[in-house]
Amino acid sequence: MNSLIFSSLGGGHGLYQTLRATRFAGATHTNAVVTVADDGGSSGRLRREMDIIPPGDLRMALSALASDDEDGQLWRTALQHRFGGNGAMAGHALGNFLIVGLTKECGDIQSALDIISKWTRSSGRVLPVCNQPLDIEADVAGLDDDPRVLRSVRGQVAVATTPGTVRRVRLLPENPPVNPLVIDAIHNADVVTIGPGSWFSSVIPHLCVRDVVKALNETDAMVVVLLNLSPEAGETQGFTTERHIHVLSQHAPELKVDYFLADNHISPTEGERRHLRRAAESIGARISYQDVHAEPVDGVVNRHDPEKLAAALLELYRAR
Repeated sequence: MNSLIFSSLGGGHGLYQTLRATRFAGATHTNAVVTVADDGGSSGRLRREMDIIPPGDLRMALSALASDDEDGQLWRTALQHRFGGNGAMAGHALGNFLIVGLTKECGDIQSALDIISKWTRSSGRVLPVCNQPLDIEADVAGLDDDPRVLRSVRGQVAVATTPGTVRRVRLLPENPPVNPLVIDAIHNADVVTIGPGSWFSSVIPHLCVRDVVKALNETDAMVVVLLNLSPEAGETQGFTTERHIHVLSQHAPELKVDYFLADNHISPTEGERRHLRRAAESIGARISYQDVHAEPVDGVVNRHDPEKLAAALLELYRAR
């Protein structure tokens, strides 16, 4: 296999696992295209206090791409370190402080991210999808006595934890200007991955930026949507795999992808596979079932295995 360049779109733990997978796939370079709408925890606090792009998902991506040698492992641990106690620093991640401090010193967040990537001898580059913090707003059903009534819910945390059913999300401001580096990263990639992760708050927001969808349709790269292993409590509770595909298509109806990658443990019936195949074909894609789930460790379930995911992506790339 010749050298491969990956560009991976997402956020949080889902993107972290995908970025680790690109390492196992032998990527010569990986661009992590990261959501910028987080408003909870340490990221939300720093966003509000410092008027900055929320750093948490960016930090996670930096950690995933850090070198695998001893120094890189130390950087990975340090970036993810969270302060304890009950004081002002409680709950903050060290890496978030590092990103914020360097951004203030350098004047822009991309310079800060590139400096940390140099220090960690990163195997790639971390790119905010937009160069401004964004908000997510959702239309949610089930919050009223009449289930047909839709209520607006604003904020990444509120959308991710709503007891209602999310119907649609949008970005505020609407269709923000994309980070130009993201367009170059998509155009120059051999493989582009979308997801997995919180469907309405980490995955679909990328596709609400029209220029991102345009670049995905223009690129010669293989575009793969990595489907979640299971519905998430809150925003996709009760969703089938087919519904995940339909919701993505509803938000970006013009989007064309090559593959949807599903874990084979979902074991759909032949009838269900037929419906899934039709849903994928509606946006020009095929669906592939592969063993990509990790075995539970310390109670952590529903997690992609980076080595298995790497093997699956390489198999699809060779087939294409």
